[in-house]
Amino acid sequence: MEIKYGEQEILDFDINSEENFWPNNHEKNYVIKIELPEFMAKCPRSGYPDFATIYLEYTPDKLVIELKALKIYINSFMFRHVSHENSINEIFDTLYNKLQPKWMKVIGDFKPRGNVHTVIEIDSSKM
Repeated sequence: MEIKYGEQEILDFDINSEENFWPNNHEKNYVIKIELPEFMAKCPRSGYPDFATIYLEYTPDKLVIELKALKIYINSFMFRHVSHENSINEIFDTLYNKLQPKWMKVIGDFKPRGNVHTVIEIDSSKM
């Protein structure tokens, strides 16, 4: 099966690359709110797809994330077998460690499957 150019870009992507983060040119506190409605990962037990909307909110300090980089990073989960809890914790940890924001919250609102609806929320002010 031929790998398409978009699939290859996702497979080769490294979120930690410096080009994915830009300087924040503003000293005032403000909140960036981003909704990513097409998150998908595979269940580590069954391999069935899990779908979610990811909500990212943060008050930047010195860096902001480039939006295309964020999109590709979130899309990279579609090839992985990872639980709801582990995926949201990984997204939070990766972005929090790289951005070092003044505040950040990540919510993963997973679509119901098998009559179960899961919401995972991590808020840096509660850590």
